[in-house]
Amino acid sequence: MPAERVAEDVYVIALGRGPMATNAYLVRTDETWVLIDTGWRRDADTVANATQALLGTGTRPTAILLTHLHPDHSGAAPALAHRWDVPVHVHPVELPQAAGKLLPQYANPLDRRLIGPLMRLLPAKTRARLIAAGDLTGTARGLDPLSTPPGLSGWEAVPTPGHTPGHVAYLRRHDRVLITGDALLTIDLNAFGRRRLAGPPWYTTWHRSTAEESIRTLATLQPEVIAPGHGEPLSADAATRLREFADQLRTR
Repeated sequence: MPAERVAEDVYVIALGRGPMATNAYLVRTDETWVLIDTGWRRDADTVANATQALLGTGTRPTAILLTHLHPDHSGAAPALAHRWDVPVHVHPVELPQAAGKLLPQYANPLDRRLIGPLMRLLPAKTRARLIAAGDLTGTARGLDPLSTPPGLSGWEAVPTPGHTPGHVAYLRRHDRVLITGDALLTIDLNAFGRRRLAGPPWYTTWHRSTAEESIRTLATLQPEVIAPGHGEPLSADAATRLREFADQLRTR
């Protein structure tokens, strides 16, 4: 199946294999649907084909929602937003990054040690082309974390800063389905892809202690289903396992 059911009206679109794999989520509400995260730039056609296979030809969402602006989650957003003629919503704190430029105040260790230096070595035209490919200027809009996310009746945005300054998760409270982005994973990218609950990879995380505090925040929500940005969705004893993981972070 191009998209696999995670919970009622929630489907995961698994994109890629190995350490570069990521997840997008199709969420249906009433007679419409939204896409949460989009995968890498190369994944635009895969996402569009998966949604068409599930919902039919000509389908398009009310909106695209992003957990954060990293290229493995937002890379296909410009192409999909143009294809479907829909806006892209992120936490307002993420908006300064919408132009696709690497900003020092948002940089993580990988940005500072590798991506930034490499970008400065590229020819100006190549650098401009790469920036333009991820540019969401005029398309990205700030969502109100205190209001219902656009197109997601019955859901709420949960601020989970740390991996990026404006990272958010999305919670459906009545059955506690939690789409976590990179705030919480079910594969440990810090430990060679070991399958277990884990925080975001430290090398792409803006502020580690804040990211760990966000995991403790998610544990208080007692999710029945954890739908992560990387790794397989988890439903077996999800709340208990998350609470234990959060306690381990606190002890450490």
